[in-house]
Amino acid sequence: MNTLEPRFEDLPRYIRVRSEPGARFVEFDFAIGYPDLFVELILPQADFDSFCLSNRVVEMDEAMARSVDEDMVKWRFGEVGRRLPGAEG
Repeated sequence: MNTLEPRFEDLPRYIRVRSEPGARFVEFDFAIGYPDLFVELILPQADFDSFCLSNRVVEMDEAMARSVDEDMVKWRFGEVGRRLPGAEG
């Protein structure tokens, strides 16, 4: 077993809140280990707070979120950060 690889339990957990502040439900992205590989989740505020606490989450900063968005565009449209001419969403 390679001891240089982190254990799953030790991988960072990332969130990116998508909903507006004060919304009834918190819409957010959740990723383990790799911020660009995430699932979209929705929870009531109290459950979201508990979820974040129990998972010891790190909120994505602006640079990390921008990088994730640019990567999504690259995979969808073929070029980092921009849509190709004629490519419609």
